[in-house]
Formats: sequence, C-alpha cells, structure tokens
Amino acid sequence: MSKTSRKYRVPDALAHLYDFANTLDLRSFVHHGVKREPSDELGSAGDLAAWLAERGLPGGDGKLTPKTFHAALRLREGLREYLEHNPAERSRDGTRLRKLNESLEVIPFVVRVSGGKPTMTMQPVQPDALAGLGTVVNQLYDASASGELDRLKMCASEECRRLFYDRSKPGTRRWCQTSLCGNRMKTRAYRERHRT
Repeated sequence: MSKTSRKYRVPDALAHLYDFANTLDLRSFVHHGVKREPSDELGSAGDLAAWLAERGLPGGDGKLTPKTFHAALRLREGLREYLEHNPAERSRDGTRLRKLNESLEVIPFVVRVSGGKPTMTMQPVQPDALAGLGTVVNQLYDASASGELDRLKMCASEECRRLFYDRSKPGTRRWCQTSLCGNRMKTRAYRERHRT
C-alpha cells in the first residue's frame, strides 16, 4: 500500500490496482496558483522495477525485459480505459473489453489449493515481473467478483482523470475530491449557464 492509497483510504484489497492505474497522472489544473503538470511514474523499465520493489511485489529486482515493460503499459492503458466508464457501462464497449482482455492474456495464472482449510487462489505461473503485475490483475478479478470494483472510478473532471475509491453510501460520486475537482466543475458549469 502506498501513502496515497492510505491517505484516501483505499481498501488493501484494491491498493495495488489503484496505485498501478494512477502511475499515469494526467492532472493539468491550477490549484492555489500552482499548475499541475501531467507525469508518468513508469517512464522506463527501471521505474516499473522500482514501483514493484516499493510494494514488495515480484519483479522488483530490476531484471525487466522491454517486452514485460511494454506489457505493463498496455495493462495500465487497458485498465484505465475500462475503469473510466460508469460501472453499469463498463461491459458494453466491445473494443475496450477486447483491449483489456488482450492486455491480461500475457499474465498466465494457475489455480492453487492450499492445505488446512482448503482454499483456492489464483497465482501467476512464473515468479517474475509478470507475477508482480499478476497481483494487480488478481485484485481486479477479486474486486470484480465481490462487486467492490464498482467503487473504483475515474474522476469525471477532464483536467484530472485520477482513479478514486467511492466511499459514498449510494456509490454515486463523480469526482475524486468534491472540494477540488467537483467545485471547479460546478463553478465552470455555473459560469457557462450565466454566460448564455
């Protein structure tokens, strides 16, 4: 879990997925006179290895191939495009579903049964960087199965596009922070209405 996922109280079961999707920061607004500039935490294979190592995930040893790095970027793109939609609309866009499915295909899983109280878990086949990304994919799968994935959304502000965890009781929040993105969007809409 990162400082950011802890700060915004993202459940541990979604923290790696949340952090991974938000490695691409597209925020481009001005806040308190400071202009946000878009950035990408995963600018190189070394950045991906550092990201995995920081979270104690496999693949953080720095031995990443360009193929694995590009697979990670495709996975992030597929996840972001899928999660940018309203939960009710996510399964309706065949192109985005196909893109996400293709990005998931490079991370092979196997089902393992553990002893004691028999429990079945999905685990990545190889213990490399793809296994680290497999942790992200496993969280996606588990959250989808439990319905918790519906609470992971993308901010409706075009100047933000950060993922956030919707803690509101009805699960209808649209902005990552109502006081920041929500207020900015409402003020802009108000000005537009009064201009016309």
